[in-house]
Amino acid sequence: MYGSILDTIGTPLIQISSPEGATVAAKVEAFNPGGSAKDRPALAMIEAAEREGLLEPGDAVVEPTSGNTGIGLAIAAAARNYDLTIVLPDSMSEERRRLLRAYGAEIELVSGEMTDARERADEIVAETGAVQLGQFENPANAEAHYRTTAPEIIEAVEGREIDALVVGVGTGGTITGTGRRLKEEFPAMDVIAVEPETNAVLSTGTPGKDEFQGMGAGFVSELLDIELLDSIETVPLEEAETECRRLAREEGILVGQSSGAVSVASRRVAKRLAQPELNCPEAPDMSGLTADGGLESGFDDCPLVVTIFPDSGERYLSTGLFD
Repeated sequence: MYGSILDTIGTPLIQISSPEGATVAAKVEAFNPGGSAKDRPALAMIEAAEREGLLEPGDAVVEPTSGNTGIGLAIAAAARNYDLTIVLPDSMSEERRRLLRAYGAEIELVSGEMTDARERADEIVAETGAVQLGQFENPANAEAHYRTTAPEIIEAVEGREIDALVVGVGTGGTITGTGRRLKEEFPAMDVIAVEPETNAVLSTGTPGKDEFQGMGAGFVSELLDIELLDSIETVPLEEAETECRRLAREEGILVGQSSGAVSVASRRVAKRLAQPELNCPEAPDMSGLTADGGLESGFDDCPLVVTIFPDSGERYLSTGLFD
C-alpha cells in the first residue's frame, strides 16, 4: 500500500516502432499520477524548499508554467497542504486549465509567452511574499531526473548499451538530469536535444514563435547543461502532430505534441545508427528472450535509442490535435 499518491511516481520504458536494424524505446511519462514527466521535479522542488525551511504547510506558492509543471505542483500542493497559484500563458489548452482548477490551484492567465508568465510570477512574489520554486533555474528540477528517471531507464534496459538519448527541451531539467546520469553509465552515448523548428534557440541563437505546448521556451534556461549536448534536432509542429496521431492509431500510445516531436527525432537518429545486417530481434518480451530469460544473441549489439514522451495526449483533445 502506498502512503501517498506522490509515492506512485514512476513509468515504463516501451519499445515503439523502430527502423530496421535499430531499437527505439520511449519512457512514457503519462503513467505518472499527474500524467507527465513534470510530476518528478514538481515534488522534488517542493521537498527541497521544505528541507531548506522555505516552505511550511499552509504557505503560498506561485509558479509560471506551460501547464505540466503546474499540474505536478498542484498534486503535490494538495497532498502537502500548500496554496498554489499558477501563471499560465493563455495559449495553453483548456484541459490544462481545468486540471489545475480540479486540484485546487488558482490560475492567472497572461497574454504572451513563457517570458511574460515569468515576469508576472515575479510580480506576484513581490506583491504577496509567495514562494516561487523557479523551475527554470532550480537544481532540484534536474536532480529529480538524475535520481529517478535515469535509474528507471538503466533498470529497464537490463544491461543493454544505450547509444543515444533524445529529449525535448523546455526547462532543460529532463535532458540535463537524465543525460548526466546515463552518461555516467554509458559514456559513449550521445545526448540529443529536440526543439521546435520555428523556435530553435539552441540551433540558431535566436528565439522565434511556435505553438508547441511544453517545448521551446524561447530562451536558453539556466538549468540546461549545454556542454552535455552532442547534437540538436528541430521538428516542425505539423510533423510532430502527425506522429502523435500515428502513435495513437497504430501503437495505442496517446501522447502530446512534444512527444510526437521526440518520436520523429528518435526515428531519424535510429535510422542513422541502424545496422540492418544484425537482424535485430523484436522487443525482448515478444521474441528476444531465451527460454531461461536471457537476451537472444545479437540483441545487445542492436543500436538502442531511448527517448522520453513527456505527457499524455488527453490534455490536447480540445486543440484538435487528434481530429
